[in-house]
Amino acid sequence: MSRKRKPQVAIVGRPNVGKSAIFNRLAGRRIAIVHDEPGVTRDRLSTEVARARIPYELTDTGGIGAVLDDGFADQVRVEADIAIEAADLILFVVDARDGVHPIDRDLANVLRSSATPVLLLANKVDTEKTDNDAAEFAVLGFETQLDISAAHGRNFGDLEEEIYLHLAALHFEIVEGEEEDIEEAAVKIAIVGRPNVGKSSLVNAILNDERSIVSDVAGTTRDAVDVPYERNGTPYLLIDTAGIRKKTRRDTSVEVFSVMRSERSIRRADICLLVIDASSGVTTQDRRIAKMVIDENKPCIVALNKFDLYHPDARFQDRIDQFKEEIGDDLFFLPYAPKVAISAKQRDHLGKIFEAIELVVKTSANPISTGVLNRLLQNAIEKNQPPVRHSKRLKLLYATQKRDDEPQTVPVPEYLLFVNHAELMTRTYERFLENQIRREFPMEGLPFVFRVRSRISERKDGRKSPAAGGKSSRSGRFGKPAKPGKSAKPSSDYARPGKAKKIAGAGNTTKVGRRRRPEK
Repeated sequence: MSRKRKPQVAIVGRPNVGKSAIFNRLAGRRIAIVHDEPGVTRDRLSTEVARARIPYELTDTGGIGAVLDDGFADQVRVEADIAIEAADLILFVVDARDGVHPIDRDLANVLRSSATPVLLLANKVDTEKTDNDAAEFAVLGFETQLDISAAHGRNFGDLEEEIYLHLAALHFEIVEGEEEDIEEAAVKIAIVGRPNVGKSSLVNAILNDERSIVSDVAGTTRDAVDVPYERNGTPYLLIDTAGIRKKTRRDTSVEVFSVMRSERSIRRADICLLVIDASSGVTTQDRRIAKMVIDENKPCIVALNKFDLYHPDARFQDRIDQFKEEIGDDLFFLPYAPKVAISAKQRDHLGKIFEAIELVVKTSANPISTGVLNRLLQNAIEKNQPPVRHSKRLKLLYATQKRDDEPQTVPVPEYLLFVNHAELMTRTYERFLENQIRREFPMEGLPFVFRVRSRISERKDGRKSPAAGGKSSRSGRFGKPAKPGKSAKPSSDYARPGKAKKIAGAGNTTKVGRRRRPEK
């Protein structure tokens, strides 16, 4: 009997045997952080391997069995056990350079006792000369063993073939189109913020599951974890990111890579959920992260977490009004972002987050028409004329909203303004125009992007010419048209100042007005 659900494949093993490198190689992109330091991966990382003959969900787990000094060994083991329990196929990774380790034997006993098929991968077999190093793993008692090298991609074609054969033997089949459509329609939400503000706690509270490891230690989350989630029939992709600290406090290379993953998550997200610790207020680093979101032109929602600790004895509405006033002063450059007060620990008001998300998505689907946009901008210019710069005043000729070639889940409004001279537009006047538009169309959560284009464009020689199909009528001397039948080239009787001229009979080139005697 065939199975129509997507198969689950889990990668397990002790720390530092190359699980994350295998995960990235099979996924076809760098998702998990790869580092020589043991215990880098903590959370379960999952991604769809859509290019496989039978697409499957691949899960990377933290290292099992070693005693690490970071205090997360027990939680990592729990996450790995969950992945093993849900898997249809297990990729058991060992290190061929180290040989059979006691932890490998213990894990082999656990995996053999389960009913899940296991594929043994001896990693770090880089060349044929080291093939004999992996022979000793036959004592672990698994039927299928592959010698691979994640660093060099050796024998990965055989690995992909074995995964296909195992999944086909389990009667999995390809689901045509449905899963891809669901994933494309999912709203990607990047949960960003500085360390220890409750991002992972918020993900767990939304899912009602201990999906991400939570700790009071700042920097617990290292990888950007993608978690599919469905609410009221609407698919979402929650991206739990590592906390972003300022550059001078990033003390390890692992943290540097974690922050890079977080910044990449901001770029690929549809909406950014900026989490702020209400108990400590808005910090300088919160403003830096907010600026990252603005620079990437991403829709934004501000979640005020730990709100149960903010003046807990006062009335709720009074606390809301007070904090909104404070945050309005601290995040004055983000006035369009909806503010939601929540408590991930107490699971209070989590539904307000998705109400704000639905509002942003709905608003983005209803752009301002071209006629209304031009009317608003003309009224704004009549109300407040642009400043005069270089003896010129900005004139707006036409405005329209740019249309993207590829449809986006949450499109950001991008307005093209055609003016007489683009250099006359100032950032201050752009903000004035934006505020005038938002008075009638608030466009909550959405940034405005203005692209200003001149009616006059610069030619390669530095002179100006009409930008739209016009041609210069200058063809004669001093800008006047040349007479019919006559050349526009200056007469040879009058040389230009500073230019050399041939003097008849002299044989030498001289400056104008000066003649050098011929040499004897």
